[in-house]
Amino acid sequence: MKLSIYGKGGIGKSTTSCNISIALARRGNKVLQIGCDPKHDSTFTLTGFLIPTIIDTLQLKDYHYEDVWPEDVIYQGYGGVDCVEAGGPPAGAGCGGYVVGETVKLLKELNAFYEYDIIIFDVLGDVVCGGFAAPLNYSDYCLIITDNGFDALFAANRIVASVREKSRTHPLRLLGLIGNRTVKRDLIDKYVEKCPMPVLEVLPLIEDIRVSRVKGKTLFEMAEKEKNLYYVCDFYLNIADQILSQPEGVVPEELNDRDLFTLLSNFYLNSDELKKDSEKEVLDFMII
Repeated sequence: MKLSIYGKGGIGKSTTSCNISIALARRGNKVLQIGCDPKHDSTFTLTGFLIPTIIDTLQLKDYHYEDVWPEDVIYQGYGGVDCVEAGGPPAGAGCGGYVVGETVKLLKELNAFYEYDIIIFDVLGDVVCGGFAAPLNYSDYCLIITDNGFDALFAANRIVASVREKSRTHPLRLLGLIGNRTVKRDLIDKYVEKCPMPVLEVLPLIEDIRVSRVKGKTLFEMAEKEKNLYYVCDFYLNIADQILSQPEGVVPEELNDRDLFTLLSNFYLNSDELKKDSEKEVLDFMII
């Protein structure tokens, strides 16, 4: 199974991806996580350091694939999860989609791409072009990370559109949404009411999740010494169990931008918390 994880930049995709990878490994699967971001920090909490990227390694070898060995690009992280960082082109040049393609090509050359039970692509930011959508070409499922805010759901809706488009030519389905770092889910529920899709889990605002990223450790590793964190691990194990059930998934139909804006802005304007604010203040908040 191959799974691409998307969401608005800064929403917590990499932290979520790493913990899902560990949860899947705990369920007895051989897991590879591929970071698809020029920052090459997707797997940081699994390995504890920034591993060399595929692109850097290929450049060192003058793009002679036959000179690259698995140990040059595949690093084992915590819990037995293998890690790869695709890297990216220089700023302002090249295409991230090309880098993902080269990563998959090399892993196939190394006979590694099909050796895993599950491969997770952790993809940077929103889908704004075909390059960012490239991991969907190799995936069975897409999973979207969001919070309960307008910007993240706007990004999620664009990703939904990309999944729908890719599903025309690929056996791709949307697995659903994961709410992350949110104390509420009312906007999420409002969105999925209009754009039906499963919500696999909603993780509350837990400071230890943020701290884990700073420490370079997954929640599972932190829980070995801080037993009170096991309850957080259960969120990720629940997500893993839903992934492993291999649900049918959905081919979603996104909302157009105007309808989405109207839906979410009207909800803000009618919410009890914001009734005391002026309409102008609320609209200013939505625009920011």
